[in-house]
Amino acid sequence: MAKQCMIEREKKRKKSYEKHKAKRKLLRAIINDPVASLDAKFDAQKKMADIGRDASASRQRNRCGLTGRPRGNYKVFGLSRMAIRENLMFLPGIQMASWS
Repeated sequence: MAKQCMIEREKKRKKSYEKHKAKRKLLRAIINDPVASLDAKFDAQKKMADIGRDASASRQRNRCGLTGRPRGNYKVFGLSRMAIRENLMFLPGIQMASWS
């Protein structure tokens, strides 16, 4: 089980990302626009820096929905590999492998 503070931090980052997603998209378009003036680009970069790092999508980490484990996650299920093994009976279309 992951630390509760790490799970809460991820929730906070996701909330911040959702809140500022449209604004970041607009600022990113201004920064990448080849026609925009340098002053406009610098202003857009300054505003994007003022939003904060946690509003970026790349700051988020995939975590298991049950345990909060940050590694070994399957996006399809939203669970870690260990949680999938424990809950195989409840996942539709999944069978446990056996070689005997």
